[in-house]
Amino acid sequence: MRDSQDGATLDPVATSGTALSLRAVSRTVASRTMRLMLATLTGMLIARTLQPEGRGVYAVIATTAGMTMVLGHLSIEKSQIALWAERDRHPGLTSNSMVLGLVLGALAALAALAVTVRGVIPTASPLMAVALIAVPFGVAAINLNGIALLRSRVDIVNRGTLAAALTQCLPLLLLMAVGELTVTSVVVCWTISIIVPFALHMRASRPLPLRWDGGLARRQLAIGGRYHAGRVAFHFLLTLDVLLLNALASTAAVGIYTVAVTVLALTRIPSDAIAQVVLPFQAGEDARDADRVTARTLRLNLILSAGVIGTLAVAAPLLIPLVYGEAFAGSVAPLWALAPGAIALALIRLVEQHLVRLARPIGMTMIAICALGANVALNLLLIPRWGAVGAALASSATYVPMAVLEIAWFARSARIPMRELLPRPADVRSVRRRLAGRGRLSWRGRRRGGSGAR
Repeated sequence: MRDSQDGATLDPVATSGTALSLRAVSRTVASRTMRLMLATLTGMLIARTLQPEGRGVYAVIATTAGMTMVLGHLSIEKSQIALWAERDRHPGLTSNSMVLGLVLGALAALAALAVTVRGVIPTASPLMAVALIAVPFGVAAINLNGIALLRSRVDIVNRGTLAAALTQCLPLLLLMAVGELTVTSVVVCWTISIIVPFALHMRASRPLPLRWDGGLARRQLAIGGRYHAGRVAFHFLLTLDVLLLNALASTAAVGIYTVAVTVLALTRIPSDAIAQVVLPFQAGEDARDADRVTARTLRLNLILSAGVIGTLAVAAPLLIPLVYGEAFAGSVAPLWALAPGAIALALIRLVEQHLVRLARPIGMTMIAICALGANVALNLLLIPRWGAVGAALASSATYVPMAVLEIAWFARSARIPMRELLPRPADVRSVRRRLAGRGRLSWRGRRRGGSGAR
């Protein structure tokens, strides 16, 4: 593929300049693969033991606690990306990530508990209080993950990811073996698995800088606050359909739908791994390099996600009943309906990491809020008619336009024609050749005559 300005080759993984180790990507892919394999095993155990009804109850509780974490963390990780180019801020950002996470998470958990007691949250289960214990630690872990990725310490994030999956899966295997697997035990194991990555961060970061920077914290809250409405809207876009499905259909429909979502999560392993590893390049000091990094990685992620999701969609009619049981054969149709949206999600995270550099949070927020509004309206229309399939169609119908809008925004800001972001056969051949024969990947562009191509 040729650059539209100076003819330099735009290779998704070719570089001169700073190189990115293929080892970092491969280890991240391995970690996320193991985590999702364990999550799949965990989901299979829950599904076969609790059946769609019990799985639906657990999904509502876990989803609500996850939404509480997103509401409470105030998008502090966005401020970390925005301020990371100021090197003297690194110690303060690191220490603030822990303190702000614990404080904001505790406040969010208390607020969610109060709302639960008042009957606003669609579950009367006392297990909601158990799940909320994890919220402060989960929020702090989100912030610490962001710092680790910005420092190119992907290994810390990978260890936390794997430890969380093992913490949830292994006790459930034991409980199932002795016939004691219940909704209560599943929620307790989920709660512990959210806390474990925080504990590992504390160990890996010793000695953690304890210089709390109040002035920097206020600046972080100001920056994060401008992005937070959009972040909350985006998370609700991903999760609110579970609660709407529970209210408009049944917990059994939630169980069917969440199996489709869980299976499709497997397809995000390569794209999420690359997005994690490439973050330091996107947040670096050179804006032109960040543009090139994002353009190349968008094409790479589109190739990978389309290939993996297409393969899984073909295998789903055999795979889902085999793994989860015949009771979940109804998850195949929602998976097919959700597949286009899954491809879009593989691109959204990457492009949003770059858009933070533009310091235009209102634009990002409005896109997310409009997508959420459209998603809710479509869910209200489609779920009563088609249940889980309707929820999946509503998701794809909003994820895809959101991805297109954000990619178009990036292309305009980087002065890259949209057509240059579409993979071509040369990109596929280049990815295959380099992954097969070279040990390093890089996202920085080649330069000719001292000027880099966009």
